[in-house]
Amino acid sequence: MSYLVLALRFLTIVPVPGREAAEPGALGRAAWWFPAVGLVLGMLLVLVPPLLGAVLLVAAWKILTGGLHLDGLADAVDGLAGHSVARRLAIMRDSRLGVFGAVAIGLALFIEASAVDAMSAPRHPAVLLLAPAVGRLAPVLIGPLFPAATPGEGAGADFLAGLSPWATPLHLSALWALSAFLLGAWGGLLLSISLASALLWAVFMVSRMGGLTGDVLGGSVEIGELATLSAAASLIHLQLI
Repeated sequence: MSYLVLALRFLTIVPVPGREAAEPGALGRAAWWFPAVGLVLGMLLVLVPPLLGAVLLVAAWKILTGGLHLDGLADAVDGLAGHSVARRLAIMRDSRLGVFGAVAIGLALFIEASAVDAMSAPRHPAVLLLAPAVGRLAPVLIGPLFPAATPGEGAGADFLAGLSPWATPLHLSALWALSAFLLGAWGGLLLSISLASALLWAVFMVSRMGGLTGDVLGGSVEIGELATLSAAASLIHLQLI
């Protein structure tokens, strides 16, 4: 249970009791619980009264997670301003928010709120349940596919060191089945679009950074959630789900 405690404390601001795992690679081993934590988060989002509106729902979503992955997205995008791999990594380590990062946060929040607002009521709960879980599957998906940008350094390298190769296929199968159950035959397409978006994000960032970092992994969660909401809104508009 120490890995579950670590996953909950890392991914949310919920003050769960208990001892968390702290050995090297513990974060990667705790990734077994990442999609499950996402599902719990999705359940909480489903309970938010619709009258609060899309903007307040997205605000509650990000506050509950401590803005952790928004920060990763911003730092990763800020790093793109560098003219070399070393400079890009140095920019990402800088705690200050740059123009690129600020724009990325603003656009992500705007698109997510717009997508939530565009979803029809019958499919609204199902998509909100899935989106956080799919987002937290993203780092589990891309982790085994790419090396660490700075091996042995930082949370990203620690995550990759402890990540099980079995976590990806098991969670992918489970979420695929859940998507099909909640959204029908097109649920698999929704999941494919979302994870393909996270994979493209990883391919591009690795080409610029030389590997994965904690910020790139965190940014993949936001990309996965954003893609899930946007794709769902589009499929609902086309009356496919």
